[in-house]
Amino acid sequence: MRYFSSQITIKHINMSDKHIIKTEWKGDMAFEADVNGHKVMMDAPIDGGGQNLGSGPKKLMLVALSGCTGMDVVSILKKMRVEIEKCTIEVQGDVTDEHPKQYFKMHVIYEFTGKNLPLEKLEKAVKMSEETYCGVEALYRKAIEVTSEIRVVES
Repeated sequence: MRYFSSQITIKHINMSDKHIIKTEWKGDMAFEADVNGHKVMMDAPIDGGGQNLGSGPKKLMLVALSGCTGMDVVSILKKMRVEIEKCTIEVQGDVTDEHPKQYFKMHVIYEFTGKNLPLEKLEKAVKMSEETYCGVEALYRKAIEVTSEIRVVES
């Protein structure tokens, strides 16, 4: 068995935490990732040589963004004593036509449901996530355009 390694030096960053996942090939185009004991299945659609057993890996980038910012926003709103009934986050990713096909823009739509929700607090929570807390978005913003909007549904 051969191992290939490359070393990248990053200066001025305190790297005190390392996240490690393992991904195992399950046949055809299917891979199963182990993330802290949680299984995440990835596969290609049937017309792409897979069995459609899970999401494609690229779309999991959208999932990472929605989960990261969603956890931030809900936590911030709780601290602000804003009671929401529901929070739905949709992330839209625009993909290049040429290979390597990659996202060049993402748009996040935050939809909050509740009674008399204070828009200024919703906006502040989203802004705090986008600019301070969400590490996924911080990384994506270094490479692509990320925009957002807030929708409020009165219950």
